[in-house]
Amino acid sequence: MNDLADNGPERVQKVLARLGYGSRRVCEEIILARRVKVNGTVAVLGDRVTPERDRLEVDGQVVSTKANLVYYLLNKPRGVISTSSDPHGRTTVVELVPKEPRVFPVGRLDGDSEGLLIMTNDGEIAFQLTHPSHGVEKEYLVHLRRPPTDSELSKLKRGVILDDGPTLPTRISRLDLQVVRMTLHEGKNRQIRRMYESVSNEVVRLVRIRIGPITDRTLKPGEYRELSPKEVIQLRNASSANVRSRPQTDR
Repeated sequence: MNDLADNGPERVQKVLARLGYGSRRVCEEIILARRVKVNGTVAVLGDRVTPERDRLEVDGQVVSTKANLVYYLLNKPRGVISTSSDPHGRTTVVELVPKEPRVFPVGRLDGDSEGLLIMTNDGEIAFQLTHPSHGVEKEYLVHLRRPPTDSELSKLKRGVILDDGPTLPTRISRLDLQVVRMTLHEGKNRQIRRMYESVSNEVVRLVRIRIGPITDRTLKPGEYRELSPKEVIQLRNASSANVRSRPQTDR
């Protein structure tokens, strides 16, 4: 949990250290390298930031300094809904994590799918992880009704036309006769299922195993844990790197 105090301004290097960017000395070096801005101005040693008021950026990414921010990694079981509430009374992901502070799921993982889901009350990082311009990778294990042909996989790798537009090129590798690994940079609704429907196949099980640099094979279905400060920074860096390296694509 982000335990930043909200009782007045703090030195920028102290805030960065609390957020997990390294020791106080390392954070001073980050400032001296002109990688930090406060309210749009390059920070210098001695500058202070007030949580809830000032805008702090590191390497061009806005960093939340608000108090009581939390970041959970949940292994969503099949049948659990990725919403805050459900009118049909089905179990939702918010029921699997602490009630306070209230968090929300980041991105889509439909009720029939399983695997890793980030939940947080940090709207800034949620935007970075879900906006198409950031293109943060998500990796999936896909179990299919029948073995896909090489021709079908090549077609899916290049991208196919769905009713809401074309899909971007994706990485696909065959793991078993009817199991493939897929890595996507986008998140259309039920995208993977619809992609295989477009080649007359069916997904029978879909498991998300990685979000950007974050993975965890020890979490059992229904279990969650807090992300470490280092992992939160890794997520921010992944979204920032994709914005700098990937061309903008109209979708």
